[in-house]
Amino acid sequence: MAPPTASRPGRALAVLAALIAVLYGVVVYGAAFGKGSWSPKLGLDLEGGTSVTLIPKVVGSGTITSAQINEAVNIIRARVDAFGVAESEVVAQGSGSQRSIVISIPGSQNQDILNKVQQTAQLMFRPVLQEGAASALPLPTTTPGSSATPGAVATPSPAASLAPGVSSPSPTSSTAGMAVPKGLGAASSPSPSAAAAGTTPAPAGSSPAPAASSPAPVGSSPASTPLAVPPNLLAAYASVDCVDPTKRPGPAPAGSYAVACSQDGTTKYLLGPADIVGTDVSGAQAALETTSTGGTTGNWQVLLNFHGNGSKKFAQTTTALYQKSPPQNQFAIVLDGLVVSAPQVLGPITGGSAQITGNFTQKAATDLANVLRYGALPLSFQPGDVQQISPTLGSSQLRAGLLAGLLGLVLVVLYSLLYYRGLGLVSISSLLASAALTYASVVILGQQIGFRLSLAGVAGLIVAIGITADSFIVYFERLRDEMREGRTLRVAIESGWARARRTILAADFVSFLAAVVLYVVSVGSVRGFAFTLGLTTVIDIVVVFLFTKPMLTVLGRTRFYGGGHPMSGLDPRRIGGRARGSAGPATTIVARRSAAPAGGGATKES
Repeated sequence: MAPPTASRPGRALAVLAALIAVLYGVVVYGAAFGKGSWSPKLGLDLEGGTSVTLIPKVVGSGTITSAQINEAVNIIRARVDAFGVAESEVVAQGSGSQRSIVISIPGSQNQDILNKVQQTAQLMFRPVLQEGAASALPLPTTTPGSSATPGAVATPSPAASLAPGVSSPSPTSSTAGMAVPKGLGAASSPSPSAAAAGTTPAPAGSSPAPAASSPAPVGSSPASTPLAVPPNLLAAYASVDCVDPTKRPGPAPAGSYAVACSQDGTTKYLLGPADIVGTDVSGAQAALETTSTGGTTGNWQVLLNFHGNGSKKFAQTTTALYQKSPPQNQFAIVLDGLVVSAPQVLGPITGGSAQITGNFTQKAATDLANVLRYGALPLSFQPGDVQQISPTLGSSQLRAGLLAGLLGLVLVVLYSLLYYRGLGLVSISSLLASAALTYASVVILGQQIGFRLSLAGVAGLIVAIGITADSFIVYFERLRDEMREGRTLRVAIESGWARARRTILAADFVSFLAAVVLYVVSVGSVRGFAFTLGLTTVIDIVVVFLFTKPMLTVLGRTRFYGGGHPMSGLDPRRIGGRARGSAGPATTIVARRSAAPAGGGATKES
């Protein structure tokens, strides 16, 4: 068997050095110019945070059950987790009808997260009957579906467009009118779709432009039983002032008409009954728009999918809406009584999936996708107390955890030096490289996805010391086995690596798989442990491939290690082999036939 081809350790070491340089460059940039810091973010148990209490209430008639509360806890937890691995806690407290949900978020008060978790009403899709300026208007004298509605504005404001499937963007759909809050990246320019249709946005107080197809009268919903708009609702639409947050109307039952404001308070709506609710949504995600050739445009969109029954209702409603004139061809996505988005329907959507396009930023598209994905709560909640909470463990427990990790590291170092001698320096260097990568990764993850290090996460980092130690022990023992069989150090380094890496990858795969399963099925701080365990397992593979093995290849070319120095850990007398450094296999005395002397017989050379 030919010896394995020697690798090029310089390249691997250069890649590792470049990787460490890039990671710490990101850390420096985030700490100096961004919102990051030089140290990892800490979890609730080590730093404290903010606690929000949500009190359940029933919309309409009905009672509150434990099953509804538990389902709400799961949905809110998924919504909070969508902001990243933040070590947040969502628990139900109390009993019976007095139960409430307490959400604890680590760190200083994050208003963005607080706003999202308090959006707790049922998600509804309502047809837009009327759209107007946010301030109060004179009471309309005719129904809001007619073409002569004094005082009630039907101006199409910039809104996202809702199109079936995933198709290449067009000028009509990319900026087609969007009535969404500034946080969603709404464009403030007039709607190109209105101009393309031959209409001009009307100023405040004017009537809507006539359309080729007659809109359905107010009092009918495309997929529901016709209802009459109560006169008091028309008066409320005219008189409501969305500019003042305290005067905005609250959520209304799904089967009735509603008056709602946009989240930024710039637009108000008169909405029809909700034929589609959040439970009809099967999934939503933010993605880049694609062209017909498979490329991306750089514009963000939201992909939306419905369940079977929801898909049928969505097809019926969009088929009826797209034939109408603005704003009655819009669908309002309503959460907690506020309109999150009001996209126009560009055509019948019968496939159970749709895309919402517009001038979205990545954050705006992600926020809307989270609302659609996690907005289907079984109950409505009103926010209770918001208060700061102190750390449950504190700095003393953190110091104790770090001390335990340091003690474990010292023991591993002592064992490596006593048993492997010179090879122990390789293991110590591997641990230092792993620590450098882990620290930078934890800091960057805290900057980018809100990852916070709890005491359980610290335990995961301590376990990583053992994982890294296992990897180089497997390699070192395989290397010694190769040398016991009579191979030189250089050959043993390559052949031993070819066999040891399979064992290392198998062991790390099992560890990573366990971390993934634990992360999926667990909640709270246990997920932090699973996350750090999986992270450090991946880092261990990087270190072994890019540092431990290349470093041994370099050291094997030196006289100290290659010559089998007693302190190198590769002394043939110590490991019990026949190899003698890099001088090749030990020579043996063999018989050789020679010409027989005159006396006959054979002799052996000595």
